[in-house]
Parts: sequence; structure tokens; C-alpha cells
Amino acid sequence: QVQLVESGGGLVQAGGSLRLSCPASGRTFSSDAMAWFRQAPGKEREFVAAISWSGDNRYYAGSVKGRFTISRDSAKNTVYLQMNSLKPEDTAVYYCAAGAGGAYSNSAYYPYWGQGTQVIVSS
Repeated sequence: QVQLVESGGGLVQAGGSLRLSCPASGRTFSSDAMAWFRQAPGKEREFVAAISWSGDNRYYAGSVKGRFTISRDSAKNTVYLQMNSLKPEDTAVYYCAAGAGGAYSNSAYYPYWGQGTQVIVSS
């Protein structure tokens, strides 16, 4: 059974930082892209960042570019999201996703998902 388990969320003040982690088990994703999405209350799930299987290609939503960094450790089958300069509008449940053939921003390409971790940014 494939499992992705996010951790690292929490409550932080605006301008602060958090680092999300998402280790996967049950299957190796060393040949697949991995990504982060988020869903704020009352809004649809949106793309945050994606990273190719090699880590050479990384893509970001415009709203987080320059503040967030996606990375991966294939040996640990884990994807990370370093979030700096957090803003109240970053408040959301953050989900990791895996298994896409490329670093796509469309959630439909990712067959495997975690349960999410809550991030709350206070002003």
C-alpha cells in the first residue's frame, strides 16, 4: 500500500518559515515527479510546486515563486517544501503528490496523494 505522509505544518507568524516533509512508502518514486498542492478554506485545490524525477526541473506557482523551494531526496523517497516569508494568504492545507511522468501543475497527473498538513499564517 502506497502512503505519503506530510508533516511540518503548524501556526506561524507572517514573515516566518516552515519546512514541510513528505516521505513515501510502499513504492519508490525515484523515477517520478513529485509535487505540492494546497487548498485554502472555501477554495479549490491549487498547484504550489513540482519537481522532476531527477530534481533538475522545478516549477512554482507565481504566488510562491521566490519564497518557496521544493526539493527531494530520492534515497529517502521524500519530497520537501521550504516555505519562507510566509503570508496570511498562504494559509491552507498542504498536500504532497507523486507518481506523475513529469513535473506537471495539473493535479490529475498525480495518482498518489497524502492526507495533508495544515499551515496557518497569522498576521
